[in-house]
Amino acid sequence: MPSTTDDVQRHSVHTLVFRSLKRTHDMFLCDQGALPPVDESLEKLRRLVKSRDQYGPVLNLVKQNKRKAATQAVYDGEPEDHPPRPNSVTNGSVSAPLALPPPSSPQAPPPPAPSPVSMAVVPSQITGASIGQQSLVPRRAPTLPRPKWHPPWKLARVISGHLGWVRCVAVEPANEWFATGSNDRVIKIWDLASGQLKLSLTGHVSAVRGLAVSPRHPYLFSCGEDKQVKCWDLEYNKVIRHYHGHLSACYGLALHPTIDVLVTCGRDSTARVWDLRTKANIHTLTGHTNTIASVVCQAAEPQVITGSHDFTIRLWDLAAGKSTCTLTHHKKSVRSLAVHPELYMFASGAPDNIKQWKCPEGKFVQNLTGHNAIVNCLAMNREGVLVSGADNGTLYFWDWRTGYNFQKLQAPVQPGSMDSEAGVFAMTFDQSGSRLITCDADKTIKIYKEDDTASEETHPVNWRPEILKRRKY
Repeated sequence: MPSTTDDVQRHSVHTLVFRSLKRTHDMFLCDQGALPPVDESLEKLRRLVKSRDQYGPVLNLVKQNKRKAATQAVYDGEPEDHPPRPNSVTNGSVSAPLALPPPSSPQAPPPPAPSPVSMAVVPSQITGASIGQQSLVPRRAPTLPRPKWHPPWKLARVISGHLGWVRCVAVEPANEWFATGSNDRVIKIWDLASGQLKLSLTGHVSAVRGLAVSPRHPYLFSCGEDKQVKCWDLEYNKVIRHYHGHLSACYGLALHPTIDVLVTCGRDSTARVWDLRTKANIHTLTGHTNTIASVVCQAAEPQVITGSHDFTIRLWDLAAGKSTCTLTHHKKSVRSLAVHPELYMFASGAPDNIKQWKCPEGKFVQNLTGHNAIVNCLAMNREGVLVSGADNGTLYFWDWRTGYNFQKLQAPVQPGSMDSEAGVFAMTFDQSGSRLITCDADKTIKIYKEDDTASEETHPVNWRPEILKRRKY
């Protein structure tokens, strides 16, 4: 008996696929271009959701205006013994003009044209007809506060000793010494009063990018481009702990002021929260899409703030390990952050401008414009002086409250260095706020102090609010 497979005609895969496609095409050809009928209830729901999503505030304004119009109608209703308003339509007929009070009658004095100041400051002078339009009343332009006078700063000391760019600095809580880290892979500890070298710590195999001194323990923490985070015991001058976990170079670290927690950030786009004692990686704060350049900690919420090369600043909930807010105001990389030592605010620095923010929700306060360079670092003291340092070696001194730039300095280059080596990579005030320590690209550490001989007469505040106002708005 012959096989049944001989009766089946063999076709290539291409032919079979083509025939299947043709059958599918013929099956659905009649419905091609014919859309399903519109469901009226779903369409109404879609429009309602879209209007509420895109025009929610406007819809609320419409409802408020309707309420105001109803309130205005109540205010406009007059007692029966008063004559009706002139030219008002009553029952389809125009009321008689004979009911108008004479011009000298005290019932309806001609309302004077109030000035914008009086309308804004004395709401009782607003007539009943304008109650519904109070939001349109022009108000007095806000007066810009005059900046506080700050003495100018001058260079007091230049310290040399590193063999590479000086990248980070930290001052000891007792204000007796400070530590610097450099591209020469060495951490050096200097006496703050005399500027003498006290100690050199070696152990990193690449550039040291972050330093922090613990206020509660005799520990110094460091991180570098070798992905290592180290804890140094300053009683023995040795490394006692390593914190492993970063996948790439580590660019900054910060100690929490009240709990034993260390936060580090780096080129792997994460910030890692470490337990100081157990070396455990408590949280890995993910969300940034590019290098995290700076991180700061504070006792109140948000306890961790990070700035990144993805142009954003993130505020983090330390307990949950999640981002609570993302600030997208900057148009360039956010390379530096600084927390105000007394006010519940912080500042961020980027090449576009420096911005001030209010905690805890990250509300934008004002821009500090004028430092047209790549801002690498920020520092702030209790006197309300904010300093920004840039890649071209310029230091700008700002009054925190008003954003007034009261001094510009160009850091002098170390003799023998090129002018291009004038960058400022890191800076901090000492614990008293009277000394500014900067780390420069010419391998030196510069200490600035206030000019004791200056006064308001010799260095007056050059305050021109009309120019600032034009620039601000």
